Amino acid sequence: MIIDLFDINDIFRYLNQAAEAMGVETYVVGGYVRDIFLERDSKDIDVVCVGNGIELAGTFAKIVGSNEVNIFKNFGTAMVRCISGDEIIEVEFVGARKESYNRNSRKPIVAPGTLNDDQNRRDFTINSMAISLNTSSLGELIDPFFGIIDLHNKIIKTPLDPNITYSDDPLRMMRAIRFASQLDFTIEENSFNAIKANVDRLEIISKERIAEELNKILLSPKPSIGFVLLEQSGLLMKILPEFIKLKGIEVVNGQAHKDVFYHTLQVLDNVAQKTNNLWLLWAALLHDIAKPDTKKYIEGIGWTFHGHEVVGSKKVAKIFARLKLPQNDKMRFVQKMVYLHLRPQFLSEEGVTDSAIRRLLFEAGEDIDELMLLCEADITSSNKHKVKKYLENFQLVRQRLVEIEEKDFLRTWQPPITGEHVMETFDIKPSREVGVIKNAVKDAILDGDCENTFDAAFEFMLEKGKSLGLKPKNKNINSK
Repeated sequence: MIIDLFDINDIFRYLNQAAEAMGVETYVVGGYVRDIFLERDSKDIDVVCVGNGIELAGTFAKIVGSNEVNIFKNFGTAMVRCISGDEIIEVEFVGARKESYNRNSRKPIVAPGTLNDDQNRRDFTINSMAISLNTSSLGELIDPFFGIIDLHNKIIKTPLDPNITYSDDPLRMMRAIRFASQLDFTIEENSFNAIKANVDRLEIISKERIAEELNKILLSPKPSIGFVLLEQSGLLMKILPEFIKLKGIEVVNGQAHKDVFYHTLQVLDNVAQKTNNLWLLWAALLHDIAKPDTKKYIEGIGWTFHGHEVVGSKKVAKIFARLKLPQNDKMRFVQKMVYLHLRPQFLSEEGVTDSAIRRLLFEAGEDIDELMLLCEADITSSNKHKVKKYLENFQLVRQRLVEIEEKDFLRTWQPPITGEHVMETFDIKPSREVGVIKNAVKDAILDGDCENTFDAAFEFMLEKGKSLGLKPKNKNINSK
């Protein structure tokens, strides 16, 4: 098979010139080749030469007029950024190599090799294809493992013995599932069985690399595919054992609760259809994570999960820390979404009062739209009438949110009375009373019992302080 590379991207013309100038066998390999056949856009081109990849990168950079050659000596690679049309393309160069592994590390021992050696070391057949960049065989597909057939059949499998492939580099197990999730492919049976047999090897992989693959699975068009495979393979128990506890149904007196594992995956897919916000996807994944901890059967009522949103928001921090995920505003956003995910539902069921809407706007702030998206995605009942009713109620909540926001500007609102105001007015130091007064002022404004102005809030603060036995240090204020 011959591929017209020049018709795909002008960069291949310059790569051909660099290969001819150096007189070395040169090929485009890996994901870019795969994506040509999948007709997917790709901004990263991997180039292998049977020789010195770093020198080839320098020659290519001179041809395209780039002064930026990033060399990574530890890996024997170099990268050149260049412009193709309106896009910046990253071209990475490496010499063909063969690898061997120490059992305690996924970092290979590398030696120069042939193109065949280089293809043998690749993770999957669909990533093992190469296309020649040399004039004598320009555009020729070199596909020793029939990756093009596996692409056509939507199959993920390794070029060599999968047990060896996964044991050598256990991250490939995560990558297999990630590709299956991203592309909606099936992992070949022998390959999937090898993943099951090698789950314990995941222990040599850093948490950061595992989290990176999890993030890519979450960003798949239908992330539930990846999480079902993670569960079936045994990898999910190693990575996120809390999520495994969501699986299953318990029945008491003929009453059963829903399988929270599959409910959560449906919520996750619902969110993925609406947004590629990674942290909202994490919130969808973890929104019911504490249901097993709070599950209780009450005679006459049925199954309850009281407080699972509170317990769940606390579990988020522990899970993020264990997986080496961000411990910053991204983590706090996920916590907030988990903590508040039931609030709009309660509003839609119990009545949409102005004070309740003000509180929701104040607590959700700028993230109110993401919260509403999560809440709507959380409606997974098979009862179409019930779903329709919930979604109509959520529309009412959304309408009231807009009305109150236009009137009160509560997304970025902060109470007009601060702790400093309280301490200065009553000449007191930080104490419980300061918090009590601040919260009382905030609640009075949110409940509509006090105007949202400084003067009204100040008067309310004085009255609250008086009820606590506090006197303002300025007597003129007291007699106002």
